Amino acid sequence: MVTFGIEEEFLLTDPVTLAPSIRAAEVIAAMTPGDGKSFTSDAEFLACQVESTTPICSDPGEALDSLLDFRGRLAAAASAEGLSAAPTGAAPLSDAGPAMVSETVRYRQMGEMAGGVGDEQYVNGTHVHVAVPSRDEGVQVLNRLRPWLATLGALSANSPYWLGRDSRFASWRIIHYRRWTVQGFAPYFLSAADYDARLARLTATDVVLDPGHIGWIARLSNNFPTVEVRVADAQLEARDAVLLALMIRGLVTTLLAEAGSDPEGSPDTLADPEILDAGLWQAARFGLGGNLLDHGPAGGHQSRSAASQLSALLSYIRPALEDSGDYRYVRAGIAHVLDAGTGAQRQRDAVRRAGFAGLGPLFAESLTAR
Repeated sequence: MVTFGIEEEFLLTDPVTLAPSIRAAEVIAAMTPGDGKSFTSDAEFLACQVESTTPICSDPGEALDSLLDFRGRLAAAASAEGLSAAPTGAAPLSDAGPAMVSETVRYRQMGEMAGGVGDEQYVNGTHVHVAVPSRDEGVQVLNRLRPWLATLGALSANSPYWLGRDSRFASWRIIHYRRWTVQGFAPYFLSAADYDARLARLTATDVVLDPGHIGWIARLSNNFPTVEVRVADAQLEARDAVLLALMIRGLVTTLLAEAGSDPEGSPDTLADPEILDAGLWQAARFGLGGNLLDHGPAGGHQSRSAASQLSALLSYIRPALEDSGDYRYVRAGIAHVLDAGTGAQRQRDAVRRAGFAGLGPLFAESLTAR
């Protein structure tokens, strides 16, 4: 069974104003599990952010248990400090002035280099790691994964509000991230050696501190034998994060099999980078509420409904999902998102009903929802 892991980022906020709180270190200290096995927790770039990491997982049940354990402990620890935790891809509201960066040497260096971009880094993501047999096979997966990343971004959109207004994007986080030094789609790589050489050239500049600073929406992990997919916003509910992880595992499994039978790849593997980038912008703008670019040979890079593109992705990875036993979970999870809406849609529904005050209850209920 191909293993996977999930990283989630959360925002600590004042429960009344929803303004970010810089007390992440206190909350983390209060919630570390005694056995140290169900999750790990750490500070993120900003002093108002908390990150969790599951252990290596083989099935959805253990991943869901880990995420819910962390989320429950986070909610309790935040409440004990008079705070709330928000499972959102971007801070709906924030105080004037630059954000406070966490007290680590690396994050301080990043903040100094990033300038105003780092001052507004009130964004949270869901990162999924899937194991690959080798770095060369991981590079093959990265090359073939690119046409589907915008679809995953649309499915996971959960950041419509920014600085007290509707950004009119489903995922403002994706747009914000485009301002960092190295972002968006990774280029096509000839091999792992080519990948490593490109990273070396980037880190030799004075605007990329280390390989971890290279923010491609899919990349090889620097610390684990995995492909790391970073396109998704933080998710309202834990089950939606698991849904993404299982879909990405199904994709990686499918792409590994294809790479073994066709190492050169299809014409779509070499899709024009500007087309891929336009498709990601489209996904960030409309989420599942509009069209997405169909990158398949039959589609010719034409727009089609997001529901149709999502159905095509599910059909494409269905054999892998059935082999792993994940198909029923994924099918039900997609049906849930299409019925209840993406996080962006649900945030907008809450604001329509009660203004920004409606987001607090939505975040609180969603944080620990099963």
